[in-house]
Amino acid sequence: MKRILTYILISLSVQVYGQTKVGSTSASFLTLGIGPRAISMGGAFVATADDASALFWNPAGLSRIDGSGAMFAYTEWFADIKYNWTGAFVELGGAGTIGLSINYLNYGEIEVTTNKAQEGTGEMFSPSDLAIGLSYAYNITDKFSIGATVKYVRETIWNSSADAVAVDAGTLFISDFAGLRIGAAITNFGSDMQMSGKDLDVLHDMNIDENGNNDQILTALKTDEFPIPLTFKIGAAIDVFKNELTRFTLGIDAVHPNDNAESLNIGSEFMFSDMLFLRAGYKSLFLDRTVEGPSAGFGLKYSFDQVLGLQVDYAYQKLRNSLLDDTQHFSISISF
Repeated sequence: MKRILTYILISLSVQVYGQTKVGSTSASFLTLGIGPRAISMGGAFVATADDASALFWNPAGLSRIDGSGAMFAYTEWFADIKYNWTGAFVELGGAGTIGLSINYLNYGEIEVTTNKAQEGTGEMFSPSDLAIGLSYAYNITDKFSIGATVKYVRETIWNSSADAVAVDAGTLFISDFAGLRIGAAITNFGSDMQMSGKDLDVLHDMNIDENGNNDQILTALKTDEFPIPLTFKIGAAIDVFKNELTRFTLGIDAVHPNDNAESLNIGSEFMFSDMLFLRAGYKSLFLDRTVEGPSAGFGLKYSFDQVLGLQVDYAYQKLRNSLLDDTQHFSISISF
């Protein structure tokens, strides 16, 4: 089963990644990292994926989490862009784990301009992106897990919008060697997106060389269709040392998107007494002209009992562009 699933993932990646088309996809918000923990580890999280953010990074990791939980994450990007993500999962015992996630990106208010009113009409609009996903994960054996997410994607700008349906699929294998974990995930395998709406309705003159004809024919503009950002990731994580009090984990992910070149993400996490977590990482190694780079963060966890717990995480992400502000990420997680 492991060989078959691995072969399917590799085969899919070979078929869909024949060419590199930089910046040629829609719904780019689907590639924005989720959760301060994973972000502070440079996005090297496919083989770790042991909290609610596994709904984004690798759904197979959900079935490896004891109990149920939820996460509420918030990021304020440059230019007043705000990113909110909420995810929750429920363990079904031997039947696996189900989860639900919602991510919403708001670009802030923008003034409406037209050819006649290039300084603005006085109206305002707020472009936004939305994705809602339903996930399921199951342990095939005590070492191997699979998971998948079906999600609805929508982009809206003023009175126009585009929709798509996509699927994420992932696997996770846990070896007997020093807690070595190997994960793979293919994300955003779905339909193309095409804008439609009343903003594309225009008045058109079918023949500008003919006098007396109707020059006010209502016409709908047809936009091109664009794929969503399909991405294949494979990663590994290992506990360099681990005892009852401390743990130090290293992770690395290889990333292969359909709209950019390949890159590597690396990250680390130090845990003390299952209460304090220190993390650092670097994203998009070997990728030319990227603005992403080093990141760091911390987490604080408090357990009320063996089941109920609360965790607060923070990440600081450095952007390698003087025109863009560095970003800060916050989240609150509960386990129950």
